Amino acid sequence: MRPTPDDQTHTSLAIVDARDWQNQFVLETGEKSDQQGPLVTLMRELLQRHPYPGDLDAQSNRWVSDTALELVAGYQPQFVFLTYAQQYFAQRVGPMGDDERRTMLALLFNEVERFVAESGCTPVIIGRGGVTPSQGIIDLSGLDGIGISTHWSARYAGLHEPSRSDLKLLAADPKIARIVTRQEFLALFDGTPEDGRLLPDYLLVARPGYSFKALGCTMRKPVMIPDAIDTIPFYSPLGAAADLTAVRGVIEQGLLQGRKVALIMLEGVGSQDFPWPRSPCGNNRDWFCYEPGDAQFLAITSGRHRIFEHPPGYLFYADMDKIRSYPLSGYFKEVPVGTIGTQYPGRSIAVGNKSMAMHMVAGADLCVECFSRNHFNQGTMGVIHRQHKGLP
Repeated sequence: MRPTPDDQTHTSLAIVDARDWQNQFVLETGEKSDQQGPLVTLMRELLQRHPYPGDLDAQSNRWVSDTALELVAGYQPQFVFLTYAQQYFAQRVGPMGDDERRTMLALLFNEVERFVAESGCTPVIIGRGGVTPSQGIIDLSGLDGIGISTHWSARYAGLHEPSRSDLKLLAADPKIARIVTRQEFLALFDGTPEDGRLLPDYLLVARPGYSFKALGCTMRKPVMIPDAIDTIPFYSPLGAAADLTAVRGVIEQGLLQGRKVALIMLEGVGSQDFPWPRSPCGNNRDWFCYEPGDAQFLAITSGRHRIFEHPPGYLFYADMDKIRSYPLSGYFKEVPVGTIGTQYPGRSIAVGNKSMAMHMVAGADLCVECFSRNHFNQGTMGVIHRQHKGLP
């Protein structure tokens, strides 16, 4: 597959379905839209037929498969991007027995197999990493400087304008594995001074099993947190991927062969639970391990590291404009360019129960995701990035 220039001429639409009503917006501005077309009708009807059960509901992963299969039948994409996340949410917020966990994972794997069998897609399956019991919290709220832990991060926190006593206190904390300067982090990813615009003065790295309490931590207190791991499990009949940035090449190889390819991401699944023949996929650069956030997604869909766009521990509120762009897209201020969906000339879709990620990190033509915040179910959102490809 030869990438085409990013398609930036379109107006992306968002349709929010709250079961009793639907509203349609321009994704970039949040303004109401009355634009019509075959794909708008397809999306509206799809959302009506597939209300989201909720992040913690046992049927949430089935919702992903059912919604995606109907979209495959109606739009006939060549590239599919799926994320299954219910098992991660369920393990994160509450205690779970071994039998209950095995049953939950078996249902997940059955859903993946069902989608692959019914869609005819060649799978590229990645476990985003397992979870480990929380051993404790590192509280940064009493520091002289500002500690920030952002966007689902557990292992990393940013430290801004710390005092000498802050640094001395943190250096002596046995729960902290590493204190990294801005310059050291820039050098790790071959960054330029401009890349460091959003970086904290220091990046704090927790030891495995520990997480931070700091500004930006709005999620429920976790029972389990993501593992800090150098490799994650990967399976595809198309071949192996040495690291995250090599996955895109595997996908493009399949598309060049005329196959329909599905990139399937499994939240909270590590090598121990991964049921398919697996090869290790590098999830790190030196000491830095990716957490299951947008940077990991973008490394996969772009084929390059993009850690500086929303780096761990950055001053997220300082990066906000007075006039908010993409108000339905969380901390994203634009649709990331250079992803598979923005450059692939064929049809593409994305479906998943991980909010905001689905319509931003792959750039697929049509995207469906849960419209859920902090596990509060507010409905379903469909995004149409491109209408010019039309119905098959």
